[in-house]
Amino acid sequence: MHLLRRIAVLPGVDAIEIDARPGPDAWPANADLLFSLETLIHRLPRSGASSPAQDRDLSAWRPTGHARPDLIVDLCGDVAAAEAGSIWRLSYDGRPGEAGLLASLLAGRAPMMALADGSRLVASGRAGTERRGVMLTSFDDALIRTVSLLAAALAGRHEGGPATGRPGIAAPPAELTAPQILSRTGRILAHAVAQRLYHLCYHAPHWRVGWRRLDGPDVIDLRRHPDTGWTTLPDDGRRFYADPFPLDHRGETWLFVEDFVHATAKGIVSAVRFSADGPIGVPIPVLEEAHHLSYPFVFERAGEAWMVPETGSAGTIDLYRATAFPGGWVKEATLVSDVVASDATLVEHGGLWWMFATVRDAPLGAALGSGSYSDALHLWSAPDFRGPWTPHAHNPVLVDVASARPAGRIVARDGALIRPIQDCAEGYGRALALARIDRLDAEGYAQTVKTRLTAGPSWPGTRLHTLNRSATLECIDGSARSPRLRTLLGR
Repeated sequence: MHLLRRIAVLPGVDAIEIDARPGPDAWPANADLLFSLETLIHRLPRSGASSPAQDRDLSAWRPTGHARPDLIVDLCGDVAAAEAGSIWRLSYDGRPGEAGLLASLLAGRAPMMALADGSRLVASGRAGTERRGVMLTSFDDALIRTVSLLAAALAGRHEGGPATGRPGIAAPPAELTAPQILSRTGRILAHAVAQRLYHLCYHAPHWRVGWRRLDGPDVIDLRRHPDTGWTTLPDDGRRFYADPFPLDHRGETWLFVEDFVHATAKGIVSAVRFSADGPIGVPIPVLEEAHHLSYPFVFERAGEAWMVPETGSAGTIDLYRATAFPGGWVKEATLVSDVVASDATLVEHGGLWWMFATVRDAPLGAALGSGSYSDALHLWSAPDFRGPWTPHAHNPVLVDVASARPAGRIVARDGALIRPIQDCAEGYGRALALARIDRLDAEGYAQTVKTRLTAGPSWPGTRLHTLNRSATLECIDGSARSPRLRTLLGR
């Protein structure tokens, strides 16, 4: 129903009909049982995109047979070639239908969605999820992003190309047998118990900020971790610091971070001054709101400091100005409203300001978005960073959980723009990548991923997340464990 409502309001769509006959790939037996068990174990709602549509809801869309359709969107892979002037076929990792999507998820993959018209690729994207490994949530998130991709393609927002992509995966099972369900349920329960025990013993996630003085090439030039390694910005165990943004302002270097207090489960923005030897003291709060704040994108213009923090939980993208630097931040404007956007990042290019952010899908009439936070890149442009901001005609310009979400300031190198990005294909903030922007204008966007960095000996932990620098300071962040015992002993 979400798809039908979305495309019904698109310009140029005169009539929509739906043929609700089952496709050739049957829904695996016991798949609904698996979803029900996950609902109970993880306390999930069953009102998501995978909820079956009711016959009465589809009655207004039944075929009339009065005219041959101009276009058929084949969601199941069984439409004959002669049934319409053009046929777009949807597949997930090379297989059609919801059964194909479930097979991809059961195989542990971030499904590659492809919409093809014969040999021509109309649109494609790699769907993300907020709870990797939980089939129901992953399934719902992928369906929501499928709607985004289909609506954008029907609105003419994607350029075509050859129908190439990842190879197909094994056919979905005809059924999930009782032993398979029991085995998967056992793993789900064991994981849920282990996760609960882990959260009782550790603060998770617990991010760490690493910093180093720059006296040579930065990470973007090196395309690897520096040989000198990183120094960790210490925390007290009750909070973590993340999303580091250094800023040179009036002869001093300040580092702005998300300051997340575990007890309140809410982020604020804090800042600490750096000398040649490192941080002077600890980060102090400089901006707090009733809602969560993170990713403090700070920059300087005309001698003043400005910030666009992440305010997705408030449904806005807001601009702040410092009146008593590093504090005294006042909201100057709401740049974009009614959007759940992550990690808004600004850059000047081609005589305009451009803003990058990943955006959750917004079902018509819904107060907040749904689906993944990390797989759909949206752009806006403006003559000035204060606005007015205009959404890109091709939004989302990119659907890819491995390369959509911003991860720091966009910088110029050798005549090109390099964009730090989060690779979330294996989980949120799992890796950091660098993408060269190949096209950025009112008609399109393109990028090429050049480098991928992961945690390891040079950065212990399991994730990398953000990369930024000032003239003399470079910062990165990633996750670690913080025992709750430290918090208890400190009280």
